[in-house]
Amino acid sequence: MCDSLRFCSIGMKGQLILILVLCSASSVVSDCGCNKLKRTIPDDQKPSDIVIFPDKKHHKNHHNDDDLLDLIRHTKIIEGMSLIPGGKYFIGTNEPFFISDHEGPEKEIEIKAFYLDRYEVSNLEFEEFVKKTEYITDAEQFGDSFVFQTFLNAKVREKYKDYRVAAALWWYKITGASWRYPEGDKKRGIETRMNHPVVHVSWNDAVAYCKWLGKRLPTEAEWEVACRGGRRGKLFPWGNKLMPKNEHYMNIWQGEFPDGNKVDDDCEGTCPVDKFKQNNYDLYNMVGNVWEWTADLWDGKENVKPPNRVKKGGSYLCHESYCYRYRCAARSQNTEDSSAGNLGFRCAADIEDDLQ
Repeated sequence: MCDSLRFCSIGMKGQLILILVLCSASSVVSDCGCNKLKRTIPDDQKPSDIVIFPDKKHHKNHHNDDDLLDLIRHTKIIEGMSLIPGGKYFIGTNEPFFISDHEGPEKEIEIKAFYLDRYEVSNLEFEEFVKKTEYITDAEQFGDSFVFQTFLNAKVREKYKDYRVAAALWWYKITGASWRYPEGDKKRGIETRMNHPVVHVSWNDAVAYCKWLGKRLPTEAEWEVACRGGRRGKLFPWGNKLMPKNEHYMNIWQGEFPDGNKVDDDCEGTCPVDKFKQNNYDLYNMVGNVWEWTADLWDGKENVKPPNRVKKGGSYLCHESYCYRYRCAARSQNTEDSSAGNLGFRCAADIEDDLQ
């Protein structure tokens, strides 16, 4: 697949003009195309650096009111999070499936202990953030976002047929699609999906939400360590078998892509954030369900504005036959302002030294 995003457009006489994209040779097989869903924004709209926790220290032998308030604040921050132990871990793989994604080689890294949300950020949680801050997402500012064809009726597909992604024609750029209206339909909001992960959120949006809570996005290394659950060299958070005991452990595509989803896991699109517990760290939906933003740049040497950021975990659109990226070592990328119906996030938090 090409790394560039192009749209089909209509000429003055109504003729369809196809924009051909020059693709470089690649060993990567076809994918769901969600790394093609990119935008650009002015440099002055990029997020600034973030300070996660205040510098105030907790005195172990001086329990005054300020200390107690800070302890309460810290406890609230880590509510619903799992402690990921610090230490040396192996990430990456020596048997990469997508060479150009730079999945390998396996390497040893060392991280400090940190907290990670057990669940992906839900619509309910993001709604609270928006209500209290009046935050407007990138998708809402742009006025559109990318929606997968399954969730669009024939009339809508026909209307937007010339606003598909040329490298992945099953993705439509739909006016009005946002976290509030994932399909762009004002009659079909998130009211029945409040416990599903928020989608159509950009990296910028995820950073803003985490900052509001005094948290941050996990680094790619932290995310992968957490995904592996203390195991080395395993494909999935629980091991190497796709369906232990013949049970579904994640929300991915079953059947022929892009028209034949059998929905064997009972999830046609996103599933509740607490549906699939996947490892001993009490983490849910680390792989499958929705892609998750991380803090890291895709390539620090890229001269791209806005830059590409790493996303991890795959989504409900992934399948081994074309987008085998629901493995802990797998990785992909989008620009900081990109959004789509299968892209979400979860937050991380540091551990203050004197609260360990």
